[in-house]
Amino acid sequence: MNALPRPLRWQILAIVIVRLVFNTMHRMIYPFLSHFARGLGVDLNTMSYALMARSLTGFFSPLLASVADSRGRKFGMLFGLLLFCLGGSLVVFWPTYPVFAISLVVSTTGYLVFIPSMQAYLGDHVPYAQRALVMALSELAWSISAIVGVPLVGFLISRQGWLAPFPLLVLLGLLSLGLLWRLLPRDPAVAIRRPSFWGNLRQVFTYPPALAGLVMAAMYSTANEIVTFVYGVWVEDRFALAIASLGATALGIGIAELAGEALVSLITDRLGKKRAIAIGLLLNCLAALFLLTFGRWLPGALTGLFFFYLTFEFTLVSGIPLMSEIMPSARATLMAAHIALISLGRALGDLLAPRLFANSLFPGIAANGLGAILFNLLALVVLRWVVVRSSGETLER
Repeated sequence: MNALPRPLRWQILAIVIVRLVFNTMHRMIYPFLSHFARGLGVDLNTMSYALMARSLTGFFSPLLASVADSRGRKFGMLFGLLLFCLGGSLVVFWPTYPVFAISLVVSTTGYLVFIPSMQAYLGDHVPYAQRALVMALSELAWSISAIVGVPLVGFLISRQGWLAPFPLLVLLGLLSLGLLWRLLPRDPAVAIRRPSFWGNLRQVFTYPPALAGLVMAAMYSTANEIVTFVYGVWVEDRFALAIASLGATALGIGIAELAGEALVSLITDRLGKKRAIAIGLLLNCLAALFLLTFGRWLPGALTGLFFFYLTFEFTLVSGIPLMSEIMPSARATLMAAHIALISLGRALGDLLAPRLFANSLFPGIAANGLGAILFNLLALVVLRWVVVRSSGETLER
């Protein structure tokens, strides 16, 4: 990290701060799902359609996120922040279920434009041998949002109602826009013969290693979402947890994810990205087995969730630098497609999770845990076809 230029180190710090705002908006829905549903006057199944729509938004993100290949990385990041602020503002003025669903879609579109633009920027400026370290640092905002952001949201909801977090997040989004406008260098002039969006997309979806990486990401994303969608409802119903305890549960998950990101920064570059992903998938399966075996007791449930999210975060973050080098010529478009397939996997998980949770054959979270294991094993099978080469040298086989 010390070998990186000083301005880049400040930019990475700013990216972590900005992503904290994005991720708090994204993550606050799950642990307080029942509170948002009650505030909007709808049931859990109806909320699942709003979350599914949010996840499906990611499938179309390359249509907008490719602006980072055509217009520049800074433009993509600022455009994403503008969409985020617009989406958050909608529900502040019109707090109804249809507008809430639209708000999730618009703000998530901003998130899905920002992230591949940011990842492409880091891919442009950080050598592959150090990229897992730097991208793990940029992912710290994901876990910090659960450690700091979600408990703050719980505090606001408990005192001012379900709508309270949205105005604050919009304000923070506007401040983030100004921060990045000042810190990021101006985008280079657009090349006249730069490949079009459709040309970049064609490159991505006709290259077998890229396709394999995208399918793998969709599979382990589905595995995670099948558990994530229901864990808040499950622990609240099973153990009669109050809203403060639900916030504490999210805090524990955030600490687990922070540990997963720290592991990536320490060992993924040394292990190799593919080997790290394979280890993470297998350990995530073991964590799911632990969860469905010992989840009948609160300590077992919390321990299982801790290791489930630690191992998933390790897998996910190890996959980001791997994907960033598969196709450097269309890096932002591929990273947008990566997020799109992750979002498609989440949409599938959002659709499956409440149905699995409501089954009578496997009570509690058991069916969801078994579903997570199945999708993780499918991801492990697909991983073998992911190959990364740079300048003729095979970096990951």
